[in-house]
Amino acid sequence: MYIFDESDIYFRSPGGAVEAPGKLTLQIKLRRGESKNPRVGVYLDGSASNESAMEYVCATGAYDVYKLDVSFEKAGLYWYYFVCDYAWGASFTVPEHEGGAFQVTVYNLDAAQPDWIWGGTIYHIVVDRFRGDGTVRLGPNAVQRNDWGGCPYFLPDEKGIVKNNDFFGGNLYGIIEKLPYLQELGVTCIYLSPVFEADSNHKYDTGDFMKVDEAFGGDEALEELCKKASKFGMKVILDGVFNHVGSDSIYFNRYGKYNSVGAYQSRHSPYRDWFMFNDDGTYEAWWGIELLPSLNKQNKKYRDFLCGKDGVIAHWMKKGISGWRLDVVDEVPDILLDPLCQAMRRENKNVFIAGEVWEDASHKIAYSYRRRYFLGGQLSSVTNYPLKDAIIACVKDGNVATLAYTMAALCKNYPKHVLDSLMNIVGTHDTMRILSVLSGADYPGTKLEMSHFKLSENELNLAKKRLKLAAALQFTLPGVPCLYYGDEAGMEGGADPFNRVCYPWGNEDNDLLTYYKRLAYIRTMQNAFKNGEYTLIEARDGLFAFTRGEGSKRVMVAVNVSDVDRRITGHEFNFDLLKGAKADDIIIKSNEAGIYYLDKSK
Repeated sequence: MYIFDESDIYFRSPGGAVEAPGKLTLQIKLRRGESKNPRVGVYLDGSASNESAMEYVCATGAYDVYKLDVSFEKAGLYWYYFVCDYAWGASFTVPEHEGGAFQVTVYNLDAAQPDWIWGGTIYHIVVDRFRGDGTVRLGPNAVQRNDWGGCPYFLPDEKGIVKNNDFFGGNLYGIIEKLPYLQELGVTCIYLSPVFEADSNHKYDTGDFMKVDEAFGGDEALEELCKKASKFGMKVILDGVFNHVGSDSIYFNRYGKYNSVGAYQSRHSPYRDWFMFNDDGTYEAWWGIELLPSLNKQNKKYRDFLCGKDGVIAHWMKKGISGWRLDVVDEVPDILLDPLCQAMRRENKNVFIAGEVWEDASHKIAYSYRRRYFLGGQLSSVTNYPLKDAIIACVKDGNVATLAYTMAALCKNYPKHVLDSLMNIVGTHDTMRILSVLSGADYPGTKLEMSHFKLSENELNLAKKRLKLAAALQFTLPGVPCLYYGDEAGMEGGADPFNRVCYPWGNEDNDLLTYYKRLAYIRTMQNAFKNGEYTLIEARDGLFAFTRGEGSKRVMVAVNVSDVDRRITGHEFNFDLLKGAKADDIIIKSNEAGIYYLDKSK
């Protein structure tokens, strides 16, 4: 009846997002004698559709080819579909399901892109749990731990609250000590979980946006980290938590910790309108957690506090940071996100701005509102959870089709500069340790049981084998690997806080660590992994193979998650960077990965 494949540039060109103003060329094949009169319907998201007739091009075999150039004058999220007539009179649509349409992301390239992140590696650190320099400057409500690597406190107190107030002593000076280690891992960007003053060890309950917590070394430590990291070719980005603060903050001051008139204390507080109170004195809080009162992003004074000339953004960027990861960005409406991004780019036009998004961010709907993260002026990257889930499905369940589908969707929906900047995660501080996930172990349901749970030797060996395959994909697919501290050392653990235990200095899994360092070396040696084109070669029978790069300067990556060896033929890949062996007919052994350099001149 018809042939159309939007992943094939014969039918859709360009295959990815379109820069405005620009055009999209569409072709479709209709079986002669069965279908005719194709039209293309195009509409801007939320608007009415406009249909245009396609032009006859030629005949090929039993099919007639039709074509249409679709022009886009302005940025937006667009959708298109085909309407064709059967020879006997009725019509049908492509896609065939009711209300279906294909996506086109049309964007403005109206800001400089942080190309310094391309080809690099991000290392995510939870500061208290990575490394300390021996100095201790804890607040009055903090509990000092002297058992580095011990189990974090997780039980609630008599009021049912988990205080998260135990500190193991990690700080910014400790990170400075380990910059040579990070350099060995190929790290070019250090991403710090929140560092601003707060009572908790995780710091997502900000107490004062204008101070680095003394437990982490204070303002001077962050400035020194930025300066010394620069000498190692690394930049520093911060976690921007602008959706909520701590109830015991200088702005809310529920417990009178600060010498200020907080919003909770008085209706006349200068911060009162920063929050949303009910008539009975209760207030809106993030996910109903009273410790985290939500901020009123509609309030201009709060927005100016963050985005003004001397605001939070300008203050810390002048101290030397190079970017931000915006926490729960789907809860930050455009009325705040726009000035935030403007303030960041005002300080540094090449700033890296990444948002925490768990879905395909190109068509994300949050709180009934379609977001426009990539259409111009907002984000340069997001946390790549779709790829994370697809990599896990591939190496754990053998599902190479899902990985192929996910990569096709990302390449189609994301602008190329965004694709090359994506934070490619497999482990995070919000999920179980990746080694534990890949083990397939049946983790207990209660935190008490989880605190004692350890993988068996067989589970650990299986998880390590799978993690190597996952890491090979994480480091070579489009985007930037974002390595969660300690994953390279073989750390395991269940849900928070057991995924945030201390880095095991002196007890690392050296086999895994060596593997990660080798991947980092390969990544830094090959420009193809910087912004090279992605082309799928094969995704079947447990084999996932693709190339990066253009023309003769390409690299092939092949991952075999099946229990039998797989063969790749018909390609002139002759140098295996991992093993140093030459081959024209490549065999990928069971549960192994190979990285090959293509030399067409041979």
